[in-house]
Amino acid sequence: MFAKIFSKKNPEEEPPKEVQFSKPKRQTMFARVFSRRNLTITIEPRSLATRLPNSKVWYENCHIEDFELGCILGTGSFGQVHLAYYKATKQVCATKSLSKAVIVKTKQVAHVLAEKSILQKIDFPFIVNLFGYCQDDKCVHLIMEYVCGGEFFTHLRHKGRFDEETSRFYAAQVLLAFEYIHSMDIIYRDLKPENLLLDDKGNIKIADFGFAKKIDRRTYTLCGGLLVY
Repeated sequence: MFAKIFSKKNPEEEPPKEVQFSKPKRQTMFARVFSRRNLTITIEPRSLATRLPNSKVWYENCHIEDFELGCILGTGSFGQVHLAYYKATKQVCATKSLSKAVIVKTKQVAHVLAEKSILQKIDFPFIVNLFGYCQDDKCVHLIMEYVCGGEFFTHLRHKGRFDEETSRFYAAQVLLAFEYIHSMDIIYRDLKPENLLLDDKGNIKIADFGFAKKIDRRTYTLCGGLLVY
């Protein structure tokens, strides 16, 4: 089952959609929400939906033995995330190791397959990018971009609340990321502070695409929990 899911094929690339960058006919989501103040964020054309996944670092036919594992960055119900570096190039990255036994027991094979397939197609500044994938007898390993700033939730809890300018700055980055994946007919469905990371410059990186889904028009899947704050 896992051999079929994680076969060593090159990532499938969809033909880029044509995007007009001059005189847009309608306001974007970002412009509608932030119309009260003049905000300027310059994004080069390659950063939008026309940016191809082959511009990323890609570890073709890699093995977990090709990486030197360091400290544990996080632990979840499916496995652990380690700090690591690629032995051949010394590039720092993160390895997300998911237990095969737990995945099968909880019937999450489809979600893992969807996460890997979607991340292969994504390359955007405000999303944690996938560098490669591999497996061994016990785990499936996703080789991810390392984001050193920690969880957005930790900073928010320490600060208590952000001022309006800071809030609008981070909301703008999330909206830009969502416009990018929505242009590819991908929905995220798991937005929360715990799934937002900060890079070394303080920019948002959206992580954990386990609930993400590529749709044609609409979906009826129920996501989330019943906990009300």
